[in-house]
Amino acid sequence: MRCPKCGRLDDKVVDSRASREGSVIRRRRECLGCAHRFTTYEEIEHEGLMIVKRDGRREQFTKEKLLSGVRKACQKRPISPKIIEDLVERIVDEITDKYEREVPSMAIGERVMEGLRDIDDVAYVRFASVYRRFQEATDFVQAVKKLEEQT
Repeated sequence: MRCPKCGRLDDKVVDSRASREGSVIRRRRECLGCAHRFTTYEEIEHEGLMIVKRDGRREQFTKEKLLSGVRKACQKRPISPKIIEDLVERIVDEITDKYEREVPSMAIGERVMEGLRDIDDVAYVRFASVYRRFQEATDFVQAVKKLEEQT
């Protein structure tokens, strides 16, 4: 690991701890050149998982893109970043447990909507409007009515 202060590649691990329920390892490192301490995080890379889009295209699954979409839905809402990250982590775990090579985009979208429904109604409707491709105001009204019926 390259030292962020001096750029040297030699370091030693001072401390390692599991975080986020064991899915990430936090390592505290010390540069052998300048003695600067810094933290790194390791997580399992889910290679090769492809998303099958509605039109049949295939795209590499990335946690970052999923996180970005959920953050956009939660923008300017009273939702902590930790809650958003936990939701995304839970969805990634469910998807990688259930699917090996290909996952339909619908499976991801439905899981996100379920999670957002429990967290924040506005974020849920925002995400649903993009995911379900709302075309008119009546689509929003129907989504809100459906949400009210479920609560």
